[in-house]
Amino acid sequence: MSNIGELLRRYQARLALVSGMTAADARFEVHLLMARVLQVNRAWLAAHGDEQCAPAALAQYQDWLERRLQGEPIAYIFGEKEFFGLLLAVNADVLIPRPETELLVELALARMPVGRMLRVLDLGTGSGAIALSLAKIRPDTQLLAVDASAEALQVARDNARRLQLPNVEFVQSDWWRRVPVAPKFDLIVSNPPYIAAGDPHLQQGDLRYEPPHALLAGAEGLDDLQVIIAAAPYYLAAGGSLLLEHGYEQGGIVLSLLERAGFSAVVTHRDLAGQERVSVGMATTNRPADAAP
Repeated sequence: MSNIGELLRRYQARLALVSGMTAADARFEVHLLMARVLQVNRAWLAAHGDEQCAPAALAQYQDWLERRLQGEPIAYIFGEKEFFGLLLAVNADVLIPRPETELLVELALARMPVGRMLRVLDLGTGSGAIALSLAKIRPDTQLLAVDASAEALQVARDNARRLQLPNVEFVQSDWWRRVPVAPKFDLIVSNPPYIAAGDPHLQQGDLRYEPPHALLAGAEGLDDLQVIIAAAPYYLAAGGSLLLEHGYEQGGIVLSLLERAGFSAVVTHRDLAGQERVSVGMATTNRPADAAP
């Protein structure tokens, strides 16, 4: 039977060959999987490479590794993903929360003055990553988290229950269909689908395993952004903000859509990689709810 060090070296080479990863990335992943199976840290693996791996642990490790070799994301294999300091349960019904989306949370928090009871809407909540992050940091805020997928909402509800965040309500709705127009919201946030149908990235990496309905938004990737922007002014209180995550090449068109919808102080923010990632606009007036599209 191979010892732990030999197993890691063997599977590192295999993962690098099959996936096209660099040796460093493959090494990180095989160590990450083994550490999780054995419930140890990676430093322990380095110090105990000559020990044998118990048969049950080896079977679990090989199962996980085979899934990874097929391309399944580690977040789905583990069933969880860390986001903004929260450990969230995830599965194939929801997108995997990504670090760049933390910018959206940071920008939202900057627009949530302390000492006021605020109403915040999260459109397309998925695992609940954005809404639950805001709810954790601002327990005085009332959040409504919306998703068209019943399966995604169940994941989000379970996360809220486990994290003991009672200030989030969940509603199944195809965007605005079941969102109440009154009372109005102080803030609306969304990380909607924004990938164009036929984008070659859909055949690469984790995207191959994530739910298509949470990724695709028409021929140019703008369908859902347009729906959100057009109706948002009717749901926002005057002075309230709409914050949207979008693709790195969509900043200009999203700013134009916001301006055409009557938003003021529109601006696009870049993520840590320098890519245009989140655009923001402010509602200038209280629009009549009965005129909402």
